[in-house]
Amino acid sequence: MSHPEQHRGRWRPRLDRPALVALLFGLAGVVYRLVLTLFTVPVSNSDEATFGLAALHIGQGREHPVFLYGQHYMGMLESYLAAPLVAVFGPSWPVLRLPMLALYAVFLYLIHRLTRRLGTPWFAAFVVGLLALGPERVVRDQLTVVGGRPEVKPSVLLMLLITVGLAAGTVHRRRLAIGLFGLLVGLSVWSDWLILPYLAVAGLALVWAVRRELLGWSGLLLVGGVVVGLAPMIVDNLRAGPGDDSLSVFREVSTKAGPQPPWSDRVRGGLLEGVPLAHGLCPVDGCGRWQQWFGVLYPVLLLVAAALAALAYRRAAGAPRGERVGPVVQLALIAGAALTLLSYVRSPLAATSPLDNARYLSVLQLSLPAVLWPLWVAALTTWRGTSSVLGRFTGALSAAVLAALTVTTLVITVLFAATGTAASRTEERQARELAAALRADGPHEVYGDYWTCNRLIFNTDESVVCGVLNGNLSPGQNRYRPYWRQVGRAERPGYVVEVDSPMDRRLRQLLADRADAALVREVGGYRVYHPDTPVRPWR
Repeated sequence: MSHPEQHRGRWRPRLDRPALVALLFGLAGVVYRLVLTLFTVPVSNSDEATFGLAALHIGQGREHPVFLYGQHYMGMLESYLAAPLVAVFGPSWPVLRLPMLALYAVFLYLIHRLTRRLGTPWFAAFVVGLLALGPERVVRDQLTVVGGRPEVKPSVLLMLLITVGLAAGTVHRRRLAIGLFGLLVGLSVWSDWLILPYLAVAGLALVWAVRRELLGWSGLLLVGGVVVGLAPMIVDNLRAGPGDDSLSVFREVSTKAGPQPPWSDRVRGGLLEGVPLAHGLCPVDGCGRWQQWFGVLYPVLLLVAAALAALAYRRAAGAPRGERVGPVVQLALIAGAALTLLSYVRSPLAATSPLDNARYLSVLQLSLPAVLWPLWVAALTTWRGTSSVLGRFTGALSAAVLAALTVTTLVITVLFAATGTAASRTEERQARELAAALRADGPHEVYGDYWTCNRLIFNTDESVVCGVLNGNLSPGQNRYRPYWRQVGRAERPGYVVEVDSPMDRRLRQLLADRADAALVREVGGYRVYHPDTPVRPWR
């Protein structure tokens, strides 16, 4: 990426032109996301607030959760990263999201380093430029604190860079590097199990690179690193009761009975909606037909990229391991993408709810350098004029695909920045108005729906505590039980409901002629009721 240059007796790095362009692209992407972070775009929600409340509790020393409250398989690394900032500056969405912004910057740096090692400097700059763009679906996965994806992607890239360095002999502290590889594996498994396909192929690449070393102390350090990274998860599962361990809970969640759409519908939802959404080619409300082309092309690109990598590996037969590691890592990235996509389309949600669940494909960004490499090679060959008529046609078509990918992502990003942020800012303002009103005038123990409660608690720094009810006023998903118990002990709890929602109508029905007297204010699209006697129909 850089070359040392002696200047007035000092050695200073000198960026070549592609690296400088990549740096400018990366800075633009980080600054763009910093602005979004400061304005809390994308909009916050109660899932993210649960991580924020955990960070608050960690910073205060009250709790040391291993898994997300009420979800006993999602690791809490993001909360631990945010805890020091929340402890110093207090709970706020920009403070909570700043570590995610830092992880995004690390992700760009590492993918640039890896792409330069596997491809060419200008291709690495192109990949960084593409990843600097960000419509709502993409930046939501990168900036919001909802578990897993922002931290596991840099981890996988660092693992692959360690593998490349070990194979090429550029890593001097080899045992320490292998131990770090294991630590990253353990932390990633604890954080988000969706990254398992990439961890598996990265592990295979490491075994290929240093298989003999793993038979000695290096292998013990690798296993030790994995155990240290998994330590919180291991200890928690040893203490868990029967059926409460993370594996049992995850198995129960992932195998819930329900309608099983045909494979054709799941593949269609995964490819035509999930893949374009995960790569920023569509707005968050879905893909038009003209935006689904990349999903159709994606499996073809995987096959072509795999064939080229296999051919490159075969041609390098007999060469030093450092010259063959590039195709091996490319194959690992391709296999990781294929396994992730296969795992996704196995779920009925790929067909029944592709828009809400496309976030599970955000890790496909890891494989972007390997997937786009055949297009870049073909386009570059045509540019240099060294191909046949068929080759020139293929190269021109490849250049058109790369241009279409870039332009589409840029257009969707601009549309989101120009029009899509207004709705988020409006919703955030209403949520802050509600929090300010309750914090100032009460009531301070209230009931509300799931998407109101934890965000309200976080916005008020726990000065308002909320218990979750369903639309029919029965107990809902209360992730942190102490809040529910505190509201349950209140002699005169309040009720915060969206205007004319099912909960609002059910509450007014139960209050009958007391409804208007119990209504104390309307603020931010919500109604706040504070009846003289509590309404708890579940008791």
